[in-house]
Amino acid sequence: MRIQNYINSELLDPQGGKHLDNIEPATGKVFGTIPDSQSEDVQMAVEAAQAAFPSWSSLDHNERAKYMFAIADGIRARFEEFVAAESQDNGKPISLARAVDIPRAISNFEHFGHAITQFSSESHSMPGVAINYTLRQPIGVVGCISPWNLPIYLFSWKIAPALAAGNCVIAKPSEVTPLTGYLLSEVCKEVGLPPGVLNILHGTGPAVGDAIVTHPKIKAISFTGGTTTGKIIAAKAAPMFKKLSLELGGKNPNIIFADCDYDEMLNTTVRSSFANQGQICLCGSRIIVEDKIYEKFVKDFTEKVSRMEVGDPQNDGTQMGALVSKSHMEKVLSYIEIAKEEGGTIETGGHQVKLDDRCSDGYFVRPTIITGLSPNARCNQEEIFGPVVTITPFSSVEEALSLANGVVYGLSCTIWTSNIKKAHNLANEVEAGVVWINCWLLRDLRTPFGGMKASGVGREGGLEVLRFFTEAKNVCVKL
Repeated sequence: MRIQNYINSELLDPQGGKHLDNIEPATGKVFGTIPDSQSEDVQMAVEAAQAAFPSWSSLDHNERAKYMFAIADGIRARFEEFVAAESQDNGKPISLARAVDIPRAISNFEHFGHAITQFSSESHSMPGVAINYTLRQPIGVVGCISPWNLPIYLFSWKIAPALAAGNCVIAKPSEVTPLTGYLLSEVCKEVGLPPGVLNILHGTGPAVGDAIVTHPKIKAISFTGGTTTGKIIAAKAAPMFKKLSLELGGKNPNIIFADCDYDEMLNTTVRSSFANQGQICLCGSRIIVEDKIYEKFVKDFTEKVSRMEVGDPQNDGTQMGALVSKSHMEKVLSYIEIAKEEGGTIETGGHQVKLDDRCSDGYFVRPTIITGLSPNARCNQEEIFGPVVTITPFSSVEEALSLANGVVYGLSCTIWTSNIKKAHNLANEVEAGVVWINCWLLRDLRTPFGGMKASGVGREGGLEVLRFFTEAKNVCVKL
């Protein structure tokens, strides 16, 4: 497949004429090309967005909402095509794309289509003197840059609220997983989204990503990705006084107390550890278990994980697909070697998996469990972002909290206990933007989402993201 940029409602090759290979993770083979866009492509997109902004921003919010619903319906009409593309492009099991990724993309457009019609402003009365009211106005041209792990899921999570709020968008999907972003371009053409309102550019971070971040006419940047890249973006965007939303990495604790519902916890922990090959920023990669049940948990958890089926993502029975790229697989395997050097014990997994037939050159790794590492070991401190978890015992609530907070990240935390008072107290003290009690990845799109510390700046979701994609203006009227 030859992917093209989507600029001003046209599908175009990059102006420089250069393309990049698109590689299927499950096979290790090239199955298409994507534009290697540069700054001149960004400039063309910005000019289109600027021209579109006056009419789009002044469009009644109900009319903008209709476009959001039409895009959602367009994805729904091509549901299985999106599912197959997401699985092929990312390496995730097709069952996961069908159950989670594509339904969530549809929900994102529908949710923010509804949300913008309910987005109210405030007024403040100064009795006998004046009344103040707040206008929430779209920013202008904004940049949305999304990662490779949940390609259309997170791409739409940014684009939908930005468009609904009245902005025009320059969007960049990951060059590693561009396919569903391209299919979204086709859907936007099909539903007649006005020219220039949404522009989707493909290419590398150092080329097109940097051009988006540094363009003086792009007034806000919403980025999800690695913390190192987030630092680079912040350093470049902050002096230009751009609004920034940075959703970055995580090293999330999964705190398990002996008084939990053990069976439910065990089943959910398998999923929260290895869903999407562990390539979700919210995965609980540090499992912290009360010492009373530590040995039992290690045994039972290892037994379940060792039975997980690693296989061709196109097979419905596959539980673990391919990692997204060869370089990422090598990074994950290198951390397993680091864990061995640091004195860790590999309870199961710890190696690449070689499959037969079409997947013989794919990027597969067995789900890996590591015990025996100190809290300060690199595999307990650094984000691996793969099918690797560590297990550490604790003997008190205070120790559990210390272990949970003992990293630079603060994205999410999961707490398993039947003592609701203990759960609430711990949730209040843990340094994380999202806390799940006796569940994981249970998401209400109305709630704020984001992290603390090195896990990012700002919040997405619900009214928080609509506030991000608008400017607040106070108007004071003297009585």
